[in-house]
Amino acid sequence: MENKGTGTPLPTAHKKGRLQSTLVLTTLSASFGSVFQYGYNIAVINTPHKVFKSFYNDTYFERHGRSMDENSLLLLWSCTVSMFPLGGVFGSLIVGLMVNKWGRKGTLLINNIFAITPAILMGVSKVARAFELIILSRVLVGICAGISYSVLPMYLGELAPKNLRGTLGTMTEVFVIIGVLLAQIFSLQSILGNATGWPILLALTGVPALIQLLSLPFFPESPRYTLIEKGDEETARQALRRLRGCNYDVEAEMEEMREEERKEREEGRLSVLNLFTFRPLRWQLISIIVLMAGQQLSGINAVNYYADIIYTSAGVDPTQSQYIIVGSGVTNLVMTVVSAVIVERLGRRILLLSGYGICGSACLVLTVALLLQSTVPELSYLGIICVFAYIVGHSIGPSPVPSVVRTEIVLQSSRTAALTVDGTVHWLTNFIVGLAFPSIQVAIGAYSFLIFSVLCILTAAYIYVVIPETKGKTFVEINCAFAKRNGVEFPEEKDVTMAEPHTTSLPGKQTSF
Repeated sequence: MENKGTGTPLPTAHKKGRLQSTLVLTTLSASFGSVFQYGYNIAVINTPHKVFKSFYNDTYFERHGRSMDENSLLLLWSCTVSMFPLGGVFGSLIVGLMVNKWGRKGTLLINNIFAITPAILMGVSKVARAFELIILSRVLVGICAGISYSVLPMYLGELAPKNLRGTLGTMTEVFVIIGVLLAQIFSLQSILGNATGWPILLALTGVPALIQLLSLPFFPESPRYTLIEKGDEETARQALRRLRGCNYDVEAEMEEMREEERKEREEGRLSVLNLFTFRPLRWQLISIIVLMAGQQLSGINAVNYYADIIYTSAGVDPTQSQYIIVGSGVTNLVMTVVSAVIVERLGRRILLLSGYGICGSACLVLTVALLLQSTVPELSYLGIICVFAYIVGHSIGPSPVPSVVRTEIVLQSSRTAALTVDGTVHWLTNFIVGLAFPSIQVAIGAYSFLIFSVLCILTAAYIYVVIPETKGKTFVEINCAFAKRNGVEFPEEKDVTMAEPHTTSLPGKQTSF
């Protein structure tokens, strides 16, 4: 195409999105200030747990003139650990109300209250001689993590062009792992994991929140939310231009969003309760539950819990095992970044299937190594290899990819309700594994990893049979792929103005429940 006046060619509008600076900076600000909290607060109390228990005991002695007995201390510490996922459950339940009222970006900004407040409380807990502040703060920061773990994938999935949706979607897990790794580093005894440094260690969780409060307001809200939820077409178009750059076919993407808006009008806005009875989304909802339950029930937290014992049995000095744990964190981060790079090339299914295959195999071999290492001492080193192999497998598929798929397989009208269910399942299974695994491990020992191996195989089988490849497809195209399994007719995009899906429309619902 040429300019008639000068004969010079006009720039061609790109249909594929590119990583423009605004999109990159928005992703960094949104991710660092939200799901980073999840990863950081999972790991921050693990390595220096003896320091925290000592503070609990010393405080109790000052109040009552006697030390706390072992059972009471264990119960108090278990309460401290478990308050985080319980806060996550509560956060995931209120997220639907928040995103509908304040939007994706607005919810992330408000959510910083649940990071800055506990950071202050934990920072002053030693001076106040009140371990109760730490327990309360774990609930609050859990709420923060629960909200952000549901909102961020929604926000990034709606900001990204379809050819970059996988890469941006995996940023949720990338920043979780960055949070874990930095917590592991800062928790080293030589840095902040000691009797004088732990209040600073806990208070650092407020720094990313402050950075987000100062930066995210300058970046756009989700164009999909702005157009479909708010009906503000011009603001949505301006946001797209900022996110996509000058030489991008903005109007084509605007038309795709209008298409999704038409689908939403046909379906009606779905609440959590009628999502469970809405036939056209039956298998999408089941898939979200399986993906998020499988992510936690595959044993990632159990492997992390048992890793220190495995390293010690291999002859690693307990004081040095903390550095191996940091090494596993580096491995986790590197492989998660690799997954982010290749997810748009290889697709979602192959990463999920290969990841679960590696995890299942690693758990199986780990069981054998743990059972036989007393008679064959060299097998203890095989146990360390299995832990790292498991981390690699989980990092390329089960950890990062569900954050992508759970956003892609539902339309705008049901996304808020679906991610409320998704977050609740994620945090409940997280809590169940953390609560049940120590007892299971005491009861059946190394055989506990056989359970995780079986669950990995079952999750992989479900993915292979049910979940289609979503790479490079629009949200409407993905829902068309599920239509046959749901037993409904779903018109192709080109026929949408000529026909309606053969389903019963639901009345508009503005609540999340």
